[in-house]
Amino acid sequence: KSFVLKKYRTEKDPNSPLMDLVKPANPAALPFVFTLDNGAEAQLPIFTSDKEQLSVQNGAEGELVMAALLDNGLKIIRTLHFNGDSYLVKSQYTVTNTGTSSQQISPAMVMTNAPFVAGKKSNRYMFSGPSIYLDDKLIETRVKKLEKGPVVHQGNVKWAAYENNYFMSAVIPEQNGSAQVTMTAAGPLVRSVVSDGVYAVAPGESKTLTYDTYLGPKKLSVLKSTGFDLDKAVNFGWFDILAKPMLFLLNFLYGYIGNYGIAIIILTCLIKAVFWPITTKGMKSMKNMQKLQPKMAKLKEKYKDDPAKMQQETMAMYKTYKVNPVGGCLPMVLQIPFFFALYRVLMAAIELRHAPFMLWINDLSAPDRLMIGFDIPMLHGIPVLTLLMGASMYLQQKMTPTTADPTQARIMQFLPVVFTFMFINFASGLVLYWFVNNLLSILQQQVINRQTSKA
Repeated sequence: KSFVLKKYRTEKDPNSPLMDLVKPANPAALPFVFTLDNGAEAQLPIFTSDKEQLSVQNGAEGELVMAALLDNGLKIIRTLHFNGDSYLVKSQYTVTNTGTSSQQISPAMVMTNAPFVAGKKSNRYMFSGPSIYLDDKLIETRVKKLEKGPVVHQGNVKWAAYENNYFMSAVIPEQNGSAQVTMTAAGPLVRSVVSDGVYAVAPGESKTLTYDTYLGPKKLSVLKSTGFDLDKAVNFGWFDILAKPMLFLLNFLYGYIGNYGIAIIILTCLIKAVFWPITTKGMKSMKNMQKLQPKMAKLKEKYKDDPAKMQQETMAMYKTYKVNPVGGCLPMVLQIPFFFALYRVLMAAIELRHAPFMLWINDLSAPDRLMIGFDIPMLHGIPVLTLLMGASMYLQQKMTPTTADPTQARIMQFLPVVFTFMFINFASGLVLYWFVNNLLSILQQQVINRQTSKA
């Protein structure tokens, strides 16, 4: 009653238990149970195996054959084919009628899962629960929705799974035609029944069904090589179109460098290089806006009783001096999708799970904490990188041209503090990205300030 992943542990500690996707502590959480009564489990087959033990090495394959005989004369042969280099188990079920009368069967694979592992606070916002790939569309169902009643899906089911942000167990029905998936929840357990309909098996005849199973990591490269569209389970939401190329680039850089932290720094530099021209234009626009502030103050005083005229003269002044009032905001707005895409990558990509950087940062998917001799309430360490990020943001703000609006200027003064508190529980990899981006922005602002002072 266990399925242990030898390459993954529950925690960063090398002495922590290996990841078990079956949860033997909960006897009701059995991920794959084959039934012939549409998941009612009134008469479960009791199998006997042809081997007491099967060991499959890397690059090798092995097979396990099990047999069961039901009271109604139906004999089930279950063949499991293992590959030492794959998390996929090829599972074939042959049902033979050894009796004298025809039998109707309603084959189904029942998945009953408990949460794989308690997620960190920063990961609780990621999806965890049952999902299916139905009619070429990923459908994720929150457990809270199942608490209100069963959820039934009908159509071309490529796979049905239970997943969290890093791991998944999935059943892949290879029968042709439509299938039905019924999802229910009871406490921490989630139950999904994948059924294929009703078949008549005459005396002496057999019916063969295939339900392949996958228990393993949600690693994009592994899922793609496995097939069956399992890679669709790696879902970065609205930012998928940016997140997957960023993950590919991170993995590409890691292949040469061997450190995801340095890969994030290089990726940050590449993103900054792409936006450097438009960011420079925006910074210059803000600098020009600062120069126009005395003139704008005079216009406000002159036309304080005529807002329409003041707006007209202000726009005319912008046109005369070739200044775009929103030019300084546009570069920041354009970079926001990249920020959220990287956030999704760092939260959901298993490649970053437990990935070390340097010094005290030993897990880029977790908040950064420098452990000291005593415990700090609610923090459990000093968020050094986050504090450095806040300081760099403050320095960048001091170098940036101020706005003419005093209220807006006061709000901007508090932004570094607000962002520091926001980032305290974010993944250290994301904080690293923002910190490096701030340093590059400071460098860019310094270059622009020197250019404008010479001009």
